Parts: sequence; C-alpha cells; structure tokens
Amino acid sequence: MRSLAVFSVKGGVGKSALAVNLAHAAASLSARRTLLWDLDAQGAATYTLRLTARADASARKGIAGGDLMPLVQASDFARLDVLAADKSLRQLEKQLGEDDRAKRLRKLIKSLEAEYDRVILDCPPGLTQLADQVFRAVDLLVVPMLPSPLSMRAYDQLLEHLAKHHRGSAPTVLPVFTMVDRRKALHRSTVALAPDRPVIPYAAAIETMAATQMPVLAGSPKSPAARALAGLWTEVERALVKLG
Repeated sequence: MRSLAVFSVKGGVGKSALAVNLAHAAASLSARRTLLWDLDAQGAATYTLRLTARADASARKGIAGGDLMPLVQASDFARLDVLAADKSLRQLEKQLGEDDRAKRLRKLIKSLEAEYDRVILDCPPGLTQLADQVFRAVDLLVVPMLPSPLSMRAYDQLLEHLAKHHRGSAPTVLPVFTMVDRRKALHRSTVALAPDRPVIPYAAAIETMAATQMPVLAGSPKSPAARALAGLWTEVERALVKLG
C-alpha cells in the first residue's frame, strides 16, 4: 500500500477536484483498492462523490481512537471508498497540537494496508500542525499550483519548510500546474519555465464537477481534461511504484 496527499500552501488551486480525480483514476485505471480520505473540513471532495458524513461520525474521534474503518463509506465507483469530512475536523488542528505522538497519521494510514492499495488524502491548505503530520505520513505529495507568481512563491515556501523541518524524512514532491489557460501570456510563460511539470488545463469538465458530482474520467472521459488527468495519474502511479 502506498499513500499520497494532495496539498497546497494556498487555496483556490483546484486541490479537491484533483484529489477526487486521482482517487477515481487509481480505482478505475489501475484497479487499485483506493481510499480517499477527506481531511478538509469544507468537505468538497466528499460532496463531489455524492456522499455526506454520517450524523454520528467523528473523524477526530476515529483518529484519536486509532480506528478509521467504521467511518469509511463506499462510493458509487468500484474499488473507491471515502472517509468523509465532518464537522469534527474543525477541532483536529487543536487536537494534533496537543498530541505528543507526531506520527499518529502515519500509523493510522499503515493500519489500512490490509484493505487498500492506495490511500489519497485531500488536505486543507496551509503549513499547519496537520500538514506536518501529513508530511510525516505519506509517500508522495502532489502539489497543485496555478501558473502564477504567488503560487510559485507558495511552492517555494513549501520546499523551504520541508527542508528545514523534515530533512531526511520528507515525502517525494510532485508539483502540478492546474487551471492552465494557454490563452493567457502569464500562464504560457510560467509553464514554459518548468516544461517537465504536469499540466492540467482550465476546463469546463473540471469546473462543473461540483454540479455533476462526477469525476472527469466518468463524466467526460474523452475530454482533453480527462486525457491530462489520466496522464497525471500514470506519472503518480509510476512514482509510487518506484517507492515500493
């Protein structure tokens, strides 16, 4: 089993949409038993997959108790399960700040290896206590960013943080340009500075996911966005296999 987190320092970069599409690609294209863990209290990934947290669910208590499986729900897609976001996540940051077990999330993810081949975390933005737990827990960080100076600056801040606080133990980092509109000169010039970086285009198929509540490969499988996401998943899967 391998794990990855979709993480960004700043919001508004298409993070949750990317997490949903990568999880669906893992389950559909690679036939991996996949768990999408929605750690963002806003619950966008959960909503996009037509799920809601159970009325009595508390991911925070599940984390504290070390047992997440009772909270897991099946999605409408084969081999894709979801650990839904719920309101308790708003207090998770405080809990982790008071927790002296810095590798709690790592142990929880490890406990899922009998059930899943891939665990994908959709993380809230920001360099927080939760982020540091995530960095200790996962094998790969997928970092979406807009092709803009502020997003590039945020990415540099992430690399500096990992070098300073997680030296020798940081996960592999895969940056991805998202919401790329090649009609814009700034987007074209920024992408040209990193020609080997994966690119996900600005596309209606992605923008309408919240309305259709469907991953792109399910709702618009022949679209340019679907081809880009499938290509990105191939790169992600290749990176994960190399780690193992």
